[in-house]
Amino acid sequence: MELWEIAPPIAALRKHIRARRKSQSIAYTAAMDKPKLPEPWLRGTLTDVPPIHRAVLHALELAKEDLERWCGNLSDAELNARPGDIAPVAFHVRHIARSMDRLLTYAEAGTLTPEQSAAMKAELDPGATGEALFAELNQALELGAARIRAFAAEDFSQKRAIGRQQMPTTLGGLLVHVADHTQRHVGQAITTAKIVRAR
Repeated sequence: MELWEIAPPIAALRKHIRARRKSQSIAYTAAMDKPKLPEPWLRGTLTDVPPIHRAVLHALELAKEDLERWCGNLSDAELNARPGDIAPVAFHVRHIARSMDRLLTYAEAGTLTPEQSAAMKAELDPGATGEALFAELNQALELGAARIRAFAAEDFSQKRAIGRQQMPTTLGGLLVHVADHTQRHVGQAITTAKIVRAR
């Protein structure tokens, strides 16, 4: 085959790649161009809430905003995609919602129910829809915030035990972990979303 015979298909392929990159760039530029507010902890909100509670609640607010901004417009297929066999965005959204419920159960000195254990095992299930994922997330964040507000600051040093091995921590340690664990998975979800969009 002569060079002149393969040039048109190559040109078409390059055009397709440029168009795809442009559409991806538009999507992420739109996300970046949204009006930029300070992060929740810098907005002067929740001033009626004690400082530790407030920090955890602000972390959850930021998680909601970041997930909606970077993952809220993904298609169902993109939410379930597993590039390089990594966990999909859908897993991280489910895990944030369900792990928060489990951690707060421990914070309340409770034990997990069979339903909570079954939900944990299903976090990686395929076939998630964006509508269902974000409905579950929003409900978990709303209920979680109410549960966090209910704890008394003077009880933060009380001992708590985690899981079957009864690993030791405190009520305060658990609440801080709710915040940092949530943020860790938000970061993973956003990174995965960017990888999926770039394919």
